[in-house]
Amino acid sequence: MQQRFATIADRDAVEAEKPWEARKRPATLYGFLSETCATHGDRPAITFQILSGPKDKAETLSWSQLHGHVTQGANLLRHLGVGPSDTVAYLLPNALETAVVLLAGATAGIVNPINPLLDSEQIGAILRETKAKVLVTLKAFPKTDVAQKAAEAVRLAPNVQAVLEIDLNRYLTPPKSWIVPLIRPKVEVKHHAKVMNFNAEAAKLPGDRLMFEDVQEDRVAAYFHTGGTTGMPKVAQHKYSGMIYNGWLGGRLLFDDTDVMMCPLPLFHVFAAYPILMSAIASGAHVVFPTPAGYRGEGVFDNFWKLVERYKVTFLITVPTAISALMQRPVDADISSLRTALSGSAPLPIELYNRFKKATGVEISEGYGLTEATCLVSVNPVDGVKKVGSVGIPLPYTHVRILRKRNGSFDECGIDEVGEICVANPGVFEGSTYTEADKNHDLFAEERFLRTGDLGRIDPDGYLWITGRAKDLIIRGGHNIDPAEIEDALLSHPAVAFAGAIGQPDAFAGELPCAYVELVGGQTVSVEELLEHAKKNIHERAAVPKHLEIMDELPKTAVGKIFKPDLRKSAIIRVLNEVLKSKGVAAHVISVTEDKKRGLVAHVATTGNCDEDKLGHVLGEFTVPWDWAR
Repeated sequence: MQQRFATIADRDAVEAEKPWEARKRPATLYGFLSETCATHGDRPAITFQILSGPKDKAETLSWSQLHGHVTQGANLLRHLGVGPSDTVAYLLPNALETAVVLLAGATAGIVNPINPLLDSEQIGAILRETKAKVLVTLKAFPKTDVAQKAAEAVRLAPNVQAVLEIDLNRYLTPPKSWIVPLIRPKVEVKHHAKVMNFNAEAAKLPGDRLMFEDVQEDRVAAYFHTGGTTGMPKVAQHKYSGMIYNGWLGGRLLFDDTDVMMCPLPLFHVFAAYPILMSAIASGAHVVFPTPAGYRGEGVFDNFWKLVERYKVTFLITVPTAISALMQRPVDADISSLRTALSGSAPLPIELYNRFKKATGVEISEGYGLTEATCLVSVNPVDGVKKVGSVGIPLPYTHVRILRKRNGSFDECGIDEVGEICVANPGVFEGSTYTEADKNHDLFAEERFLRTGDLGRIDPDGYLWITGRAKDLIIRGGHNIDPAEIEDALLSHPAVAFAGAIGQPDAFAGELPCAYVELVGGQTVSVEELLEHAKKNIHERAAVPKHLEIMDELPKTAVGKIFKPDLRKSAIIRVLNEVLKSKGVAAHVISVTEDKKRGLVAHVATTGNCDEDKLGHVLGEFTVPWDWAR
């Protein structure tokens, strides 16, 4: 039953009906999907098209068909020895099979989606950390190196016993489908895992019943890694109850079986996997996945509005980077079906909100979630007041507190007072968020509230605002500078599309503020003009950037977040090399990598007759650890 969600009173009315624990709900994900199959069996569930054209071939599964494929997939995984405590990893772009594997993996065992943009070493490390028995990935395919990465990662993870391949060629039509076998890349396989065809093997098994007991109890059913594209990501644990809670929220407050969601976001990320796919299960809504790479797919932005018209999309699932790209293209189709857009993963600049509303007549509802909480925390109410820049109202059964740690205990912050956002809800796995026990140390306030690491405040109307990352604070000579102040000032310039502020190393102050910007397409502006604009709009003199750089494109994660570790690496290399050169030291930093214990480490090589004592003295003035390059 969908309910109006416009105000805090609406949220409170849902909670007042009964406690979350008293609500009747399925115990398992397979039970959750089975209920939807029984209610909405013949209705469309998921659609995928490999190419982006509005008339290109698309394939749709009904809820009954999806249920059958998931049943076969789960039977196959159990046949391969996957039990409730065993891990099935997948390294896949979006496709119908990706959704099937996510659901089947969580039914047979513990599913572990992995970002294909990671390098082979990181993928291998995740496979070892989660002790994956099976990896589902792509068969070698033109213009992608996923199969090559998978083969190397499995070599580094001898615990993987079987590799199940999915061939995207089945989605193509002649003549493209004839050409692929002729140009398919060769993959060098140096591992001993058994390689099989996922669809062929699953088709041999029953799709009308599970061949094993779906034990009716809550358990960990998914591992999602966190972080971006460097270092060894942490692995968060998700239980059935958290997955179903995320779906229940969407089915109760947002979607019904007449809705169509366009989701060009990757199914290895919680945003697509939970608030979208699980909400579709809860409501019977239809989800469309355009191209394997989603927003990154060739022609997706150029064809986007025509795809909205083709599927009569009601909800657009997006991120700020995608909104920026869409606003550089005309709305060239009938998008009258569109009710709203849901944006997450990164702060939404007000200028983008205004441009989108003007171009489409549709408002964007910005929300907030995190992998560690399974996902959803808050959202600007679709039917109510949207405070642009805030992340809205905490959702039913979600308790958000703004806390500040002092002398080992936590103090509650007042209205509009900035502190750390701490969350308790059915998606938080208290005490055991991460697979590595030591990562859970000091992760909870009062043993219940997940410390998100995000800084924020709650305004007098109960809306949550994120002001920055606790770990992202720029600490200049012991003085804390919130990078959001710098970013907001730069974003107020009409030529700036995105801005990222970090602390660059400094021998005297420890850190100095530094900023990187990406311009709106077709715009030009000088660094000097941007610095002058920053000085006028940053209220604190200490926060004015000491270095500003215009980049063609800021580094971003697959879901559109500005990836600050890459900016920090760039700043470390630049600053240390400048000082080494100025001091006449015959050495330079050639790279920076992330170490689990030491953080970002600079790797130094000599360029001639190097005075190593002088080198050690110069670099010793900085807090950045360093090693000799190997």
